Amino acid sequence: MFGLVPVWWIAGVFYFGWPLLGALLLMFMLTRGQIVMPAGSGVWLAFLALVVVSATQLAGFSSLLTFGLRLVFYLTAFVVCCYVFTVARERESPSLVLAPLAAFFVALVVLGWLGVLMPRFSMTTPMELILPGGLTGNPFIRDMVHAEATEYSARSLNPIFRPAAPYAYTNTFGSTYAILVPAVVACLLLGASGVLRTVLLVALPLSLPPAFLTLNRGMFLSLGVGLAVLGMRAVVRGNIKVLASMLGVLAVGGLAALVIPIGALIERRVSASNTNTDRMSLYLEVLRWVRSSPLVGFGTPLQVDTVSADAPIGTQGQLWTVLFSHGIPALVCFIGWFLVVLATCWRATSAAGQWLSVVPLIALVQLPFYGLVNQNLTAAFYVVGVALALTTRRQPSRPVRPDPGRPDPGRPDPAGAVPVGHGVASRGGLR
Repeated sequence: MFGLVPVWWIAGVFYFGWPLLGALLLMFMLTRGQIVMPAGSGVWLAFLALVVVSATQLAGFSSLLTFGLRLVFYLTAFVVCCYVFTVARERESPSLVLAPLAAFFVALVVLGWLGVLMPRFSMTTPMELILPGGLTGNPFIRDMVHAEATEYSARSLNPIFRPAAPYAYTNTFGSTYAILVPAVVACLLLGASGVLRTVLLVALPLSLPPAFLTLNRGMFLSLGVGLAVLGMRAVVRGNIKVLASMLGVLAVGGLAALVIPIGALIERRVSASNTNTDRMSLYLEVLRWVRSSPLVGFGTPLQVDTVSADAPIGTQGQLWTVLFSHGIPALVCFIGWFLVVLATCWRATSAAGQWLSVVPLIALVQLPFYGLVNQNLTAAFYVVGVALALTTRRQPSRPVRPDPGRPDPGRPDPAGAVPVGHGVASRGGLR
């Protein structure tokens, strides 16, 4: 799923193939058995149930298609979390568990640079060729199967090219980038070595130009909040390793900001578009519509002519998508899952665990601004699965120094005494 992202993107199956790979993971888990469900699973399963109930509000087949795709992405994220949580608790090297996610980050950097160097790159994918014309004529479907390196306005005489690949939208690129940075740093702190360590040390600074050129204010805000909280915790706890790694990341980012006039570019983009006005009109329309169906929503976002934006109402932010599509109870469960895992991961003591623990917070900051439903949601669940495993993993107990005056409980007592308390400790963790 994560290691061959450029291949899936070029083939046009990055979106439609993702849930199929998730289904394959589910099959592996069911065949193997003994899968441990992490903290917050009940909350997420309740959310999924509420999403299914909201399907009763769908208007037609086209709505069913988009609804079904979102639902399987929600399921895929949960399957990946359970799979990774189980593997991370059993493997001795957590850095190897994070390796596929590190490969995803490297792919994001490579495709981001494709957008920087070849901003007008576009190609018809094999998937786009085999789909019926009626489906590819749908802008929503076309965006998922057509390969473009950047997102820009084709009607503009002086367009602003913002890296987006492998996604259809640059905001999803920025969302994923903010989620993956803590995972990459954690992978290095966990002892990644050899080629993996070298590649990540090169990829981190190289990722900054394409990330900055997305001009994603939500990316800067969410990652900034995460780093600020991480730094404050490190100062309070006196964790020099975490503080040093965070300052190193900030230093590299600061150097990049000296070269790339990010502030001026963002100001130019905002002044040349009505993005703030359009978003606000969509948000207000969601609040107006949800009064008529607060419990189950409307199943999926809807296109209306009462807003200034071209986008359907119930988009431009996962908070608004869940609220409009599935209702208030579903939104409570969606946010509740992130709060539960954030509280659980907050107990992390290792440097890597503390880096990973800020990802739920980063995701929460993104909810009002970014859609968190596609591969970026799966990436967040992947990170959370590893973070929960590191936090709840049973720590080895200290060896007890034998008392020469007492018999060793591991050996038969010559006097015939029966050992007390001798046995196998049960495996820890949340089931």
